[in-house]
Amino acid sequence: MKRFFLYLSFCLCILLLSGCWDRVEVNDIAIITATAIDQTEDNLIKVTAQVFIPRALSGGGGMGSGGGDLTLIRTGIGTNMADAVSKLQMALPRTIFWGQCKVFIFGQGLSEKGIQQQLDYLVRHPEPRGRAYMFVSTADTEKVLQLMPPLERYSGEVLKELLDFNIGLQVTMKDLDVMLTNAAQSAVLPLIKIYPPSEGKMENETIPYLSGSAIFSKDKMIGTIGEYETRGIMWIKNMLKDSTITFKPKNEEGKISLNPVRSNIHLVPKITNGQWKMTVKVRAEGDVVQNETNLNIMDPKIINRLEKDFGENIKHRIEVALKSLQTELHTDVVDFATEFHKHYPKEWKKEKNHWHEKFPQVEVNIDVAAYIRRPGYTNAPSGVPEDEVKKK
Repeated sequence: MKRFFLYLSFCLCILLLSGCWDRVEVNDIAIITATAIDQTEDNLIKVTAQVFIPRALSGGGGMGSGGGDLTLIRTGIGTNMADAVSKLQMALPRTIFWGQCKVFIFGQGLSEKGIQQQLDYLVRHPEPRGRAYMFVSTADTEKVLQLMPPLERYSGEVLKELLDFNIGLQVTMKDLDVMLTNAAQSAVLPLIKIYPPSEGKMENETIPYLSGSAIFSKDKMIGTIGEYETRGIMWIKNMLKDSTITFKPKNEEGKISLNPVRSNIHLVPKITNGQWKMTVKVRAEGDVVQNETNLNIMDPKIINRLEKDFGENIKHRIEVALKSLQTELHTDVVDFATEFHKHYPKEWKKEKNHWHEKFPQVEVNIDVAAYIRRPGYTNAPSGVPEDEVKKK
């Protein structure tokens, strides 16, 4: 009887084992490395894919139609995202695989008309990565994918590496979806342009680079901001990690550079007598990596002076960013709405339907505590005679 039940259990276990009937071989898939989504003049959706060529990596050669030796470019045009992807599949002899696509680029024209429907496809489909980076391009999106960078293998990898090094705003597909569905219904995406090629190089022998940010109200792009304002937004959203800051001390010639600069940001909302206020508390610290002044940064009094100037520099960056958002764009991409919603749900309920009008009226107080922890390996400025060094 024991043998019978053992045999029966063995048979039942066999039925639970998974098979490989639905397997897809690597040789049968087209690995997408980067994707550009734009709109044609006929209001159709254009999907351009940068497809990886495995045989090129193994030394078998093979040149693609743009994008360098390792990739080729293919395009599909349809009435919506799904239709365009189906047309793209018709241009490829292998099954499209989105699992390795780490970069999605929206064209400026499409962004200004709205990206909600395209984002819905990407979020709903099981293959696209939630951690893929999202961008907006002012240049032709297809040309961005056709670039042949001198260092990286393809342009999509250039964009990924730039954000991995915390050079610009890191906004993933998941982040974008959360931004557009949160209390403010606003979003910010890194803006890219094409760097001019070096003299003697072909037009596509260059790289894409980050050039400020694109601001979205709901799903529509309503404007752009520069790199300086973007840094301010990154401060408020606590996205600056191991960055470099250079500032000019008051009444001094030359500048001080700090790296890495580490920070911690805390937003404190408050409503008093009908006035909505937000305190942005910033705690930052950094190490001196270059001293262009004649100051002896080992002197505690001088360090105190520099810490004040360091804090004022951070405060000014945040003020410039908020001025653009509150007075020009009227768009909250710094999560003030979420904080008010969390701490004052009743008051928020009355204002949520016209937050774009209330946000510019929010009084902002910026409280910065900045510290210089390490002056570096040398005390006095290098190469400056001792009698010229300022010690107070």
